[in-house]
Amino acid sequence: MPAGSLYFAFMTPTVSPDSRFAPSKRLSRGDLLFALAVLGAYLVATVLAIQWRGFFPDRMMIVAERALGGHLDSNALKGTIDTVEIGGRYYLALGPLQLLAYIPFAAVPDLRVVGGYVTGLLFGVPAAWLALPLVRAYGARGTAAYWIAAFTAFGSLLFWVSVFGNVYLLAHAESFLALTLFLIEWAGKRRPALLGVCLGVSFLARPTTILAAIPFGLYLIWTRRGELRAMARSAASFGLPIAAAIAFYGWFNWVRFGSPFETGYSISLLTVQSLQERRAQGLFSIVQIPENVKLAFLQLPDRISQFPFFSASTFGMSMALVSPALVTCLWAGFRDRTARLLWIATLLVAAPVFLYYGGGFVQYGFRYSLDFTPFLVALMAIGSHRWIGWPEKLLVLASIGSVLVGICWYGT
Repeated sequence: MPAGSLYFAFMTPTVSPDSRFAPSKRLSRGDLLFALAVLGAYLVATVLAIQWRGFFPDRMMIVAERALGGHLDSNALKGTIDTVEIGGRYYLALGPLQLLAYIPFAAVPDLRVVGGYVTGLLFGVPAAWLALPLVRAYGARGTAAYWIAAFTAFGSLLFWVSVFGNVYLLAHAESFLALTLFLIEWAGKRRPALLGVCLGVSFLARPTTILAAIPFGLYLIWTRRGELRAMARSAASFGLPIAAAIAFYGWFNWVRFGSPFETGYSISLLTVQSLQERRAQGLFSIVQIPENVKLAFLQLPDRISQFPFFSASTFGMSMALVSPALVTCLWAGFRDRTARLLWIATLLVAAPVFLYYGGGFVQYGFRYSLDFTPFLVALMAIGSHRWIGWPEKLLVLASIGSVLVGICWYGT
């Protein structure tokens, strides 16, 4: 389905299992203006990113070209970060969905130079478009829906990861789109197979997000417990796409590294001493939690000697500084059944993020938070009926301003 069709398809009303989260009835002028604003802003930001950063050798494009010939290794990767040497061959320790997104561009030589930028837009723009149907599906109404959607599109790190043609950032845009589609389907018809496909796709981009399958899958099966055949059919329909995605990722790892359980990140080349030291303590370990908590919630900008005297830290910054409107997810509370499900999914997906040895490097904010941001956006929508008004709007505006600063900072 073309990117533009995604937006209009999901603006169409669906039947929600919970009538409190019934989506809007029609596509309005405001919806069209929002869609145009997203498209225009993302295109302008990408053009500026190209002007600032130019076109650069893209290692994933090199791998994609090799993949067209039946190979996943390349000597051109030698000595670069996150590469793994196996028997004299060099592989890039990145996920399969990024590679699959690049292959169509690798097949057309004239498109290879722009492939990285275009793929970011192909996933980021639809994800931003779908913010509006997402928040409406979870209870946001009137102007509050537009404010939360604007935050998602322009004030979350989705905007930042979508415009720079960076393969690491692409994974977050891919996962964000898949999780948004998952949440819209959950608020609508809850077709098990489609839910499983969305989570499987998200897993191929960001494996940590697969943990959301636990609470949603159990709840889905529990609601069908009255009829054994229906319960078994739902479990199979939900689980098979996820199992297929896991099997495909395992095969991808086995072909490259000789083991379905080796993603390459535990043995890849690192050039930053501090990251080497942290990984030596464990790829996933409780000893990593304090540093990740600091990055996610406490990290301040770096001080510099010239105006404006502060600069974003390349290791990341507090979510409260980068996207302060996320705090309004707390307005959802814990009593609502759907809110509790979203909170559980958030905590499960966040757990490996905070256990991981590195929170990312040369980034604006804590970009791994994008693994669970879609759940927080849905919680923001649930809590929107408690909005006072101007305080939440100020937080959204502050978030948008912050992300715009981050785009300029990273681009220049």
